Amino acid sequence: MRADGYTVIVQKNGALMSHQFQVRSWLVRAVTITAVALVIVLLILVVTYGPILAAAASAPLLHRRVEQLTRENARVGDLARALNDAEARYAHLRGMLGARVPPPRQGTDQPTGGDTQLFVAPPILARVPAAAASARREGEGPSTPHRWPLSVPSFRTRGMVSDSVSEEPHPGIDLAVPEGSDVRASGGGTVEATGNDSAYGHYVLLRHPAGYETMYGHLSRVLVSQGDPVKAGQVIALSGNTGRSTAPHLHFEVRHNGRSIDPLSLVREGT
Repeated sequence: MRADGYTVIVQKNGALMSHQFQVRSWLVRAVTITAVALVIVLLILVVTYGPILAAAASAPLLHRRVEQLTRENARVGDLARALNDAEARYAHLRGMLGARVPPPRQGTDQPTGGDTQLFVAPPILARVPAAAASARREGEGPSTPHRWPLSVPSFRTRGMVSDSVSEEPHPGIDLAVPEGSDVRASGGGTVEATGNDSAYGHYVLLRHPAGYETMYGHLSRVLVSQGDPVKAGQVIALSGNTGRSTAPHLHFEVRHNGRSIDPLSLVREGT
């Protein structure tokens, strides 16, 4: 009885003799099962450790990227220190010019220029002497706004922004001038109100004929009082940096029947 298995005949080219090998069936099955198992194990290893091997292969690239980011962070730190120094110098310069400078931020390495802290005297309200008050009542009477509110050159830093646009409304124009510049009435009329407001700072509100009003804000000194008559071109205040203001300037506003209108539609610089 022949054993169950396979016969393998091996014959060399040109040779007359051949060799036969008997391979048992169980051995063939064992070899086949072992090969299949090895293939399955290999696939499992590839699926399990493939991402780890890929990450390990990219580790040198990540290391170089970390070094690059470290160098960039160092440069950002240098730029931040340079910016803090520039802000401190700017604040010092503004303080020398009379602007109100907020205290340095806590928890930063911003230089403060030593232990010296600049203080600016707060603005005061002042009345015009009796002689000047008497003189101002002479001349031009009530009139609609037609004169430029400043007698020194100015730079318009912001125009009028109506309520219909998406940005914050701004009912007048901002004119950058040195603190203490003369502020003149744009038209003849009566002082409707004076005072101090969180946004306008020290202000003067004038009432003119035909439903017109003019507002002058961020003043350092007010030279008129409520109820006083004023004429066009009369100095009613000195410009400043009070209220919600970041630098010395004059906020000039024109209203008609309670609605703000663009002052540039009525007055021009030099008039």
